Amino acid sequence: MQQTDHNTPVKSPPIAFYDLDGTLCSGNIVQRYAFYARSHPSKLRAILRYGKLVASVPHLMGLELYSRRLFNEVFYREYRGMKEEWLRGLAEELLERVVRPTIYAGSKALVDADSARGFQPVLVTGELDFAVEPIVRYFGFHAVISNSLFYRHGTATGRVVPPLIAEREKAAAIEEMCRQQNAEITQSKAYSDSISDLHMLEAVGQPAAVNPDRRLKRVALQRGWSVLDLKNGSPLGPF
Repeated sequence: MQQTDHNTPVKSPPIAFYDLDGTLCSGNIVQRYAFYARSHPSKLRAILRYGKLVASVPHLMGLELYSRRLFNEVFYREYRGMKEEWLRGLAEELLERVVRPTIYAGSKALVDADSARGFQPVLVTGELDFAVEPIVRYFGFHAVISNSLFYRHGTATGRVVPPLIAEREKAAAIEEMCRQQNAEITQSKAYSDSISDLHMLEAVGQPAAVNPDRRLKRVALQRGWSVLDLKNGSPLGPF
């Protein structure tokens, strides 16, 4: 008769971690902020915020090429002065008007397929929590790792609650979630499109490059990782 060691923690199902922008959808945090800027209750402030955003695009593009982490830290200052209740109240409209049209044809099928295979689907994104809440429900994610703003008396300060989720912090958050849930990280998956998420992909046993940029595709091919195309709803294959 086989005996069970009651002191040995039971392993949880492996986790499938998904990046958002460029992986599951073509949108980005700038487009989603633009929706909030244009929707500001004050027409004057809406014009000023959106105009400032348009003027800053060249600077933002350069900043992102330099450091995704620094880009997020600087960009989220644009939310300064916005009310938390208002931001969360527009999240469903954000999903329908801005996010849903950008979701790649094969994205939902990929998440559903991993769930059917016994993986726990988790979203890992540098986006802000209020913006992704409806996205989490749409895809059926079990959990989300994302950024959050500091608020003072219900108003955004423009500062991000540490640690800011980007680059190496994504990998650290993945490792911590696997530890907390007692999920085997070597059996877990991660999906991303960008070389900036290389640490995230290296953290798990089953990495996949999705709609990859040129640098990530080269790394994926060199290391024998799966390469997927979700833009056209392509067959997912055995992965």
